[in-house]
Amino acid sequence: MAQPVVNLDQVSKYFASVTAVDRLSVTIPHGTIFGLLGPNGAGKTTCIRMVVGILRPDQGTVRVFGADDPTLSKSRLGYLPEDKGLYKKMRVQELVAYFGQLKGLSRGDARRRAADLLDRFELGDWCQEKCESLSKGMAQKVQIAATLVHEPELVVLDEPFSGLDPVNVELIRETILAVKQSGRSVILSTHIMEQAEQICDQLVLINHGTKVLEGTMGDLKRGVGRTIALDYDGDGSILQGLAGVLRVNDAGKHAELTLDADTDPQQLLAALVGRLTIRRFDTQEASLHEIFIRAVRPDSAAPLAEESAGAI
Repeated sequence: MAQPVVNLDQVSKYFASVTAVDRLSVTIPHGTIFGLLGPNGAGKTTCIRMVVGILRPDQGTVRVFGADDPTLSKSRLGYLPEDKGLYKKMRVQELVAYFGQLKGLSRGDARRRAADLLDRFELGDWCQEKCESLSKGMAQKVQIAATLVHEPELVVLDEPFSGLDPVNVELIRETILAVKQSGRSVILSTHIMEQAEQICDQLVLINHGTKVLEGTMGDLKRGVGRTIALDYDGDGSILQGLAGVLRVNDAGKHAELTLDADTDPQQLLAALVGRLTIRRFDTQEASLHEIFIRAVRPDSAAPLAEESAGAI
């Protein structure tokens, strides 16, 4: 079995009286896009900083490429921090090449790779401009180029889609997929659930520093059950108290029923036939956003279909 690219074993990190990460264990396989998700303050950035060697755990071990000191693997890592900054007076190509040289590239190779990446990111015409002249979205793409210029084996991206319009979100999504297709690994932390759902092979959701959910997208969907959109005629009161139904949002003639993970929608349909006139019975799998909301707000009474994406 191939060695995992990252392994966190019972890792804890404290800041004074605050437990930022609490006995977290995560294994990240080689050659995957791994999503690290959670609400603000969940401990995601602290985890990432331990993986890249900025912080050390107070308990447990963090192994990157098999070594328990991530700083030994710095040349094999590319890290995009959440809190970013450019050297404003440096020219764009010069800055990207500079980061490549810091990771061991020759000056010539660094400049060539910087130019190639900037062309790919549609910034070729800005190579000789100073970084202070860039828009927020342009600056974000330059930071990502600086992260990738030395072709790291492990790419760690903390909020890579921040400040990007939809066209550039798609460009960066394609870039992340290309990293994986080249046989390398990605750790992705993002609040954009749609992107995480589309590109991550595996995900872990943490809340208050502890692991809440982990698995593939299919695993997570199977674990939370499904939602039924139901149009009907008849006495809707029979929808209350049905076996296997966790939540009913009944507007009269239309209802949304949230099932538990073990309930087959066909069993529910069979229980309703003959008791109601069914005009529509649509099975809807939970989105990652809905799974996220259920995990971090398990007592929320709001129907998932009405949750705002801004809640994340």
